[in-house]
Amino acid sequence: MENKGLLVVISGFSGVGKGTVIQMVLDELPTLRFSISCTTRAPRAGEENGVNYYFLTEEEFERKIAEGAFVEYTRTFTNYYGTLKSEIDRPIRAGVDILLELNVVGAKNIKKLYPECVTIFVQPPSLEALKARLIGRGSESPESLERRLREIETESKDIPSYDYVVTNTVARTCADEIVAIIKSEHLRTDRAAAQNIFPTED
Repeated sequence: MENKGLLVVISGFSGVGKGTVIQMVLDELPTLRFSISCTTRAPRAGEENGVNYYFLTEEEFERKIAEGAFVEYTRTFTNYYGTLKSEIDRPIRAGVDILLELNVVGAKNIKKLYPECVTIFVQPPSLEALKARLIGRGSESPESLERRLREIETESKDIPSYDYVVTNTVARTCADEIVAIIKSEHLRTDRAAAQNIFPTED
């Protein structure tokens, strides 16, 4: 049996602290590779092209759509987000574990294409804590904050479709829980069969 890599999808509300948690997970699991998504939104402070995202113009993004380069893509408000096929298929076949950070629409699309993927939703300890984080980020106008809150209400309806839900009260604890999930998934009998020292009979 082929020893394929594990595909992990992490989602969470805007402002929940996914970026910090994901970096901690990557630091803890050096064999886990972060799949860089494409977007047409402007970079935030500290973000780098080719590290956090591939920042594309709308024309560049739509050209890649026409070329069939994306395994999934969505449009949120005025921006495109998409995952390149090259970021998933080749590494997974080579046995490399891949981590994707996607919104709920992207996660559902990936789950349809890769049913064996592991989906994890990161939620805040409370709605009040999330509002405080969004305001503290300093990048939200009153209008965009209201829009984010409406988006959160919509996204929350999809939480039950995820395989796991973790709460980001303390980033280190949240990251440790995700690391434990990934390690345990590797030990599932259906995934571990490729490493079974006792060959199965046909």
